[in-house]
Amino acid sequence: MSSNNGKALKSGIWYTFSNFLVRGIGLITTPIFTRLLTKAEFGAYNNYTSWLAIITIFVTLNLESTLISARFDYKEKFDEYIFSVLTLSTLSVAVWFVVFNVFGNTAESILGIQRPYINAMLLYLLCLPAINLFQARERYYYEYKKTVLVSLILSVGTAGISVALVLLMNNRLAGRIIGSIVPTVIIGLILFIFFIHKGKKISIRYWKYALPICLPYIPHLLSMTLLNSTDRIMIEHWCGSEATALYSLAYNCGCLVTLLLTSLNNAYSPWLGEKLAENNLGEIRNFSKKYVGCFVFLAIGMMLVAPEVLLILGGNSYYEAIYVMSPVAMGCICQFLYTLFVNVEQFKKKTVGMAIASAIAAIINLGLNWLLIPKVGYLAAAYTTLVGYLCLLAMHMYLVYRLGLNQAYSYKFIAGVVVFCLCAMIGISLTYSNVVVRYIVILIYGLVFLSFV
Repeated sequence: MSSNNGKALKSGIWYTFSNFLVRGIGLITTPIFTRLLTKAEFGAYNNYTSWLAIITIFVTLNLESTLISARFDYKEKFDEYIFSVLTLSTLSVAVWFVVFNVFGNTAESILGIQRPYINAMLLYLLCLPAINLFQARERYYYEYKKTVLVSLILSVGTAGISVALVLLMNNRLAGRIIGSIVPTVIIGLILFIFFIHKGKKISIRYWKYALPICLPYIPHLLSMTLLNSTDRIMIEHWCGSEATALYSLAYNCGCLVTLLLTSLNNAYSPWLGEKLAENNLGEIRNFSKKYVGCFVFLAIGMMLVAPEVLLILGGNSYYEAIYVMSPVAMGCICQFLYTLFVNVEQFKKKTVGMAIASAIAAIINLGLNWLLIPKVGYLAAAYTTLVGYLCLLAMHMYLVYRLGLNQAYSYKFIAGVVVFCLCAMIGISLTYSNVVVRYIVILIYGLVFLSFV
């Protein structure tokens, strides 16, 4: 293996550690805020963050997604490219600031958010791209220490400032929102100055390069948002708020696997870009088998301990939702697998197919939810989401095949992994009703893990 393979592995370990630490800080502070804020304030803040997730897609343009190819197309002027697209993002925020304030009353009515909080959101989005672009840049240079440090400063700073402001301010909702944006604004402005110094020059040709790549991300990310959120809306409609609470907590626990996915992909995608630029498909194919094997092994381990995770976070009153967790975790495995192919599509700048595939998967998921949730209950939503992700995997495999890069991965191996994981999902679900059997399986799993360490 080349030295960059080792750097990618080391980066993946550090990203995984930092992501779990960041998520841990979030889990610790959640019960603090549920006690400091009234239910109305807590609900208003969650409405704010829900709309923030959607508006971010439109406003920031997700320009960091273009770096996987721009790194090679503008190798000698990479920082100039980043500074140019950062100014494009800033221009986008300025346009949306005018739109939201000209049509302020309409915006307040639709979003259910007061004008000052909308402007606070836009200030946050003005500074966020600098952080995202910096962290992406550092990942492509395998400089994981700086990205880990920035992530920890943001998470600790956000938690600490938010708690302090909620305690000190009479308007606790304002304190929570201000606390969530202050660290991002400070770090974002510092990094903006960093890119001004590094990039120095703005070129419109970089905008022309970036926009055709990132604009298809808007329908893609919106479709993924629908795929991940419509189940809870429909459960609320047909099964009530208690079922929604059961499903939501179990779903969030099952999705802990996505932390592993995000962490490893942060390290893998820069390495993949290098190998694709060299047209070294054989090394990608060989390394990816080990990469997939490691992820699947760890993901199955998370499935095995899912009941304990649910008990810790929710207690006995949520335990009946345990059967949601294994199909959700399996869906996350499918996410991981299709991300392998998405990375190739990003590198080749073929993002329109991604948007179409995501829209199709979201429609399939919506239709299945409509048919099955009223008949089966909230558990059906976990399996319909899994079906949506399986469809996405199949479509992305086809898209990469159409690009002529199917030799980068072993399709037979990927199919075998999917079949194996589906069998493991069923088997592990059956052990949830028998603690002794499950602990025996966990013991065997642990011994296998130790044999590889």
